[in-house]
Amino acid sequence: MVIGNRRDRDRVLVIGAGIVGLASSWRLQRLGYAVTLVDPAAAGPQPAGSGSSAALGVFMGDVFHRASGRAWRLRQQSLDLWRRWSADLAAQGLPLSFQAGLLLLAATAEQEVRLQRLAHERQQAGLPLELWSKQQLRRLTPSLPAGALCGLFSPRDGQLDPLEAMRAFRSDGQRAGLELRHGAVVRLGRLAGADWQVELEGGETLEASWVVLASGLSTPALLEPLGHERPLEAVLGQAVELQLPAGAPAFAHWPGAVVWQGVNLIPRPDGRLWLGATLEPGQVADPQSLEPLLQLGGQAPAWLREAELVSRWQGLRARPIGRPAPLLEVLEQGLVLACGHYRNGILLAPASAQWVTDQIEAGITCSR
Repeated sequence: MVIGNRRDRDRVLVIGAGIVGLASSWRLQRLGYAVTLVDPAAAGPQPAGSGSSAALGVFMGDVFHRASGRAWRLRQQSLDLWRRWSADLAAQGLPLSFQAGLLLLAATAEQEVRLQRLAHERQQAGLPLELWSKQQLRRLTPSLPAGALCGLFSPRDGQLDPLEAMRAFRSDGQRAGLELRHGAVVRLGRLAGADWQVELEGGETLEASWVVLASGLSTPALLEPLGHERPLEAVLGQAVELQLPAGAPAFAHWPGAVVWQGVNLIPRPDGRLWLGATLEPGQVADPQSLEPLLQLGGQAPAWLREAELVSRWQGLRARPIGRPAPLLEVLEQGLVLACGHYRNGILLAPASAQWVTDQIEAGITCSR
C-alpha cells in the first residue's frame, strides 16, 4: 500500500535495472518515494549476458551451510519477503512462478556427512529439512545420478523464474508511478548541498536526494572518481535448456529443483530442463565447459545424455574482490551501494531492497 506522496526532496535515483535495482525501485515507489530507474534497458528485458537475465533463480536459503552471520540472516529474510511480496504482486494480477522444494545431493562420503549434520542442525532449529536415503533417491523418476549417496530435501527453498519476477516488479512499480529513464550513467557528483547529480551518456543530467547503485560490473567505474574503491570481478556462467527424449518420464515425481555437485537441474514445463551453471573466470565463455556440464561430471543418467539441446545462454556475475558478497553500504550521505551479489542476486533481491529502503527511511527521518 502506498502511504502517501512524499516531497520532492525524497526523490531517489536507482541505477541498474537488474533484479536488485527493480526490487528496490518497486519497494521504494510503493512507500511513496518518487523513484526514477536508470538503465540502458530500463523497460527490459536486460541484454543477453547480464547477471539477472541469465540467472536460473535457485533459492538455497535453509540449506545454506552456515546458521549465523549476515549471509544467513539475509537468506532467511529474503525467503520470508519473497513469500510476502509474491502475494502482493499476485494481488495486482502479477503471479510469480515459484517451484517449491529443493533436493541437494551428496556425491562423496564427506558431503554425505555434511548433509547429515546439516539436517540434524536445521531440524533442531525447527526448520523442516529431511534427509533422504539412497534408496529413496533411487525411487525417483527420471533417475538421478547413480553416484548420489543421500539427499537433503528443503521444502522452503526452490526456484523462481527471474525474468517473470523482473517483469512483475517493473510493471507494478510503473503502475505506482515508477519512472523509467533509458540511458547509461557516466558520472556521479554531489551538488552544492546534499543532493546528487547523475550524468547520462549524451549529457543529460538528473538530480535526487538519494542514489542507489545496483549497477553490477559497471559500478566500480562510477565510484572510483568519488574516492571509493569497490572492485568487482566477472564470473561467467553458462546454462542450457534441454528437451527430454520421447518416452522419458515426466518430472512429476521430482520434489523440485535438484543440485548435484554445484549444478542445478530445474524441471520446466513440457518435458524440458534447465541445466547450469558453469563457473568461469572472465567474460568470454569457454565452449569446452559445456560438455562436463551436460555430462554432470560423468554421472549423467541415460535420459539426460539423450536429451536434445534447445538453447544455451550465458551471464556475468559480479563478485566482490576482497569483501564478502553482497556489497550493501551507505558510502556517503545519499549514496547507497547494493551490488556484487555474485550467485545469489535472485534469492537476496528482497532483503537487499528492504535494506536499501531502511537506510533511506532512516536517513530521511534523521534529516527532518
